[in-house]
Amino acid sequence: MNKNVLTSASAKTACFSYARMIAVSNRHYFDGEPDPEAAFLNGIRHILLKAPRALILREKDLSPEAYALLAQKVLSLSTGIPIILHSFPQVAQQLGVKRIHLPLPLLQQMADTSDPLLSFFSLIGTSVHSVSDAEAAVSCGAAYCLAGNIFETQCKIGLPGRGLEFLREVSGRVWIPVYGIGGVNEENLPQLLNAGAAGGCMMSGFCRDLISSTQPDLPSQSTPL
Repeated sequence: MNKNVLTSASAKTACFSYARMIAVSNRHYFDGEPDPEAAFLNGIRHILLKAPRALILREKDLSPEAYALLAQKVLSLSTGIPIILHSFPQVAQQLGVKRIHLPLPLLQQMADTSDPLLSFFSLIGTSVHSVSDAEAAVSCGAAYCLAGNIFETQCKIGLPGRGLEFLREVSGRVWIPVYGIGGVNEENLPQLLNAGAAGGCMMSGFCRDLISSTQPDLPSQSTPL
């Protein structure tokens, strides 16, 4: 994976390409629905049809058992878009998923102890909040990182964004692809690209049009990863 493999994206939503966007799930956006899990899975189908660079199934507040059950359902919806599991490397191994996003402390712990489980994965990513974090991620074997938060976001109310200069510094100090996260949307993605990022990472932006229970169901997609 390198910084030059992604296609260009238009800044205009009407003809926007999500090829430089990584989607991050958050099932809690659908908590008010009559059937939250069904609404969440329907939302995932819609997100995958937008053809983002990848989808990270972030639901890290679940137990490993509950996460495994949800991951199986999400994986069954695959349209060929890479689905990256999050925080539960043992679950990913059990499901045969070789893409994992790990919190940096967990990645460092596994790398420091030469955990053999790391060798199972073909793609490992992590999240960083400083240049030193990004450099540590590289030394631990990360193939990409999410850097943030770039802009102020509703996910972290009251926490100022670190800004584009922060993103520029991180992107310039490591060779792996860096994706900006936090307040990222279709309109400001070009600013991230101009700062040297490989793309952006979006959570609420993908969900905002999918929360309504009037969103029609789409046929299930079952193409394997």
